[in-house]
Amino acid sequence: MIKENILRVQERIAAVCARIKADPQKITVVCVTKGRSIEQILEAANLGFRYLGENRVQEAREKYKQVPGAEWQMVGHLQLNKVKEALKIFSLIHSVDSIALAQEINKQAAKINKIQDILIEVKTSSEVTKFGLRPGVFLDASKEILSLDNLRVKGLMTIAPAVDNAEEARQYFAKLKALRDTLNPSWLLSMGMTDDFEVAIEEGADIIRLGRAIFG
Repeated sequence: MIKENILRVQERIAAVCARIKADPQKITVVCVTKGRSIEQILEAANLGFRYLGENRVQEAREKYKQVPGAEWQMVGHLQLNKVKEALKIFSLIHSVDSIALAQEINKQAAKINKIQDILIEVKTSSEVTKFGLRPGVFLDASKEILSLDNLRVKGLMTIAPAVDNAEEARQYFAKLKALRDTLNPSWLLSMGMTDDFEVAIEEGADIIRLGRAIFG
C-alpha cells in the first residue's frame, strides 16, 4: 500500500512539474509521520524518504533513534518549553512562528554550539487555529530573527486552511511566495500538504509535507 501510494505521489509531482516546466527532482517531500507506527515509518524510509516530519517533540523523541539515516524535521507548532529537546532531534524547524520562539531556539542552540536551520512560519490566512507571523509584521519580525547568531533562516512556511477545492488554497501559497520574493528570493518555500500540494508546487513550493498521501 505505501509503495503504491508513493508511486502515485511521484507521478502527480512529475505531472505538475511537466505542466509548469519545473524539475521534479528539486521538490523535497517531507514524509509526515504523525500517528504512524515505526513499521510504517521504516517502510517509507526504506523506499527512499530521507526527510521525516513530526508535529510533536514527544512523538519524535520516541521514534527518531529507531530510523537510522533519517533526517527529522519539526513541522508542527513548537512550544517554548520543548525547544531544548527539539534541538537534539530536528535538523530543520519549519514552524518558527514568533520572535519569542526564535529567541528561545537561539538561546538553547548557543548553549550546545549549534546553528539551527529554521523556516519562518507565516499566517497567510485569517483562520484562528493557524499559527505564524501575520504578513503585516513579517518584515520587521524577520529582520529581528535574522539578527540571531545561532539561527540560519532557510526560508518560509505556511499552512493553508482546509478547503473543499485545492484551487481555493492557491491565494495563500501565492501570498507566501510574494513575501519571500520581497525579502530573499533564494529562500525555500515549505507549503502544500496531501490535499493541496499540486497547487503549492504550481505556486513555487520547494518543500511539500505529505502524510496521508503516503500512508493512506
